[in-house]
Amino acid sequence: MTVDREQLEHTDREDRRAAAEALLPELEDAGVTAVALPWVDTSGITRVKTVPLAKLPSAAAWGVGMSPVFDGFLLDDSIVAGRFAGSAVGDLRLHPDLSRLVVLAGQPGWAWAPVDRFTQAGQPHVQCSRSLLRRQVAELADAGFTVRAAFEVEWVVARPDGLPDDPDAFVPALSGPAYGMTRLAEVSDYARDLMDALAEQGVVVDQFHPEYAGGQLEISVGALDPVGAADTALLVRNTITAVSAQHGLRVSFSPKVTADGVGNGGHVHLSLWRDDENLMSGGDGTFGLTADGEAFTAGLLAHLPGLLAVGAPSVASYLRLVPSHWAGAFAAWGLENREAALRFVTGPDGNRQSSANVEVKSFDLAANPYLLMAGCLAAGLAGVRAGSTLPDPVGVDPASLSDEGRREAGIRALPATLAEAVAAFESDEVLAAAFGEELAATVVDVRNGEIALFEGTSPEGICRAVRWKH
Repeated sequence: MTVDREQLEHTDREDRRAAAEALLPELEDAGVTAVALPWVDTSGITRVKTVPLAKLPSAAAWGVGMSPVFDGFLLDDSIVAGRFAGSAVGDLRLHPDLSRLVVLAGQPGWAWAPVDRFTQAGQPHVQCSRSLLRRQVAELADAGFTVRAAFEVEWVVARPDGLPDDPDAFVPALSGPAYGMTRLAEVSDYARDLMDALAEQGVVVDQFHPEYAGGQLEISVGALDPVGAADTALLVRNTITAVSAQHGLRVSFSPKVTADGVGNGGHVHLSLWRDDENLMSGGDGTFGLTADGEAFTAGLLAHLPGLLAVGAPSVASYLRLVPSHWAGAFAAWGLENREAALRFVTGPDGNRQSSANVEVKSFDLAANPYLLMAGCLAAGLAGVRAGSTLPDPVGVDPASLSDEGRREAGIRALPATLAEAVAAFESDEVLAAAFGEELAATVVDVRNGEIALFEGTSPEGICRAVRWKH
């Protein structure tokens, strides 16, 4: 029996419409008036369209129109004339993923559902980062593996009005010491409301604490599948922004808020699994790694220079990614080494089978989480397929070693500028194959557009320009 493609598409559309219609009564009871449909562009900015609640079934069936020009947007809303992006011609359809639809606790009257971007012909848009991540997850599954992943989110809270003569200045809203109980007391009601909102939205919070920089906080959430982890990172940031606004606070997730301050990271935790077995634990390798767990980690380490083009994607990222700042400026790995780019985490004795993972410390929150996660999966899977092995772990700050000492240990400095990261990305055949010609070219074009945008700008000028963009 053959099925007519047009009839199949009609059936799929009607199923999506019916699923959305079934949600309407519950959403109406929750007071929802409209639904936000977000996606993340190549520069890491979350863009959005919205529909009234009554239009959700139509949006589910047919999508919502949006120009593909946003693939070529920079963080200042200028547009690069890229090889495959930046044109005013064409249209896409934004299809909400109803399985991730949530009522926004921090924005009364609103629901939220991330979208996949499709062509008018119903095919996944070749530059849709969420669709790319889905494909990488499927490729990993075909090889017999799954990954559990989570993003750490760091941000700073600021007074909303800046300074009298400079409304966009950063003035920390908290004065307590780093990690201090005093700072927690200052932020107590805000933190309570934030965690309540996240819990109401189904987000599992592992921990919350004051961080190092002025006004800086951090939240860690439970591990999920890669697409779920990227969706949740987006939802967490949206919730932080909304709850902050309710408390009269301004927030920044920028990798560098002030030139002389500590930046915001966006660390990624990853563990490789086969069925119910965590391959980062229980093996015969170093620190209990299995052969596949080691190979996956080795793939991440080998491709990390190119991954920075999507994981540390802003000129400002390289003001943060400097030695001896716990940012992971060297391509090295080590057990609980917070100066190595890859920090291996075993977890406590008795819980290692569920908790062992690798943390990539070099990334920040200017990244599109879908692009970044897709790149990490491609790099890790390449390592598994090649049977890659890790160098000896590093137990010190690599910056404390001499140049000769680092060479003998096989430790490389990671790219120190966005231009260097772009060059590494362009020469990385694994990432190029995973992203495809058009998306890989657009990543390069957008990064080069930002490099040109900030050419000749001082570090403080760069910080000021990106401060309230991410």
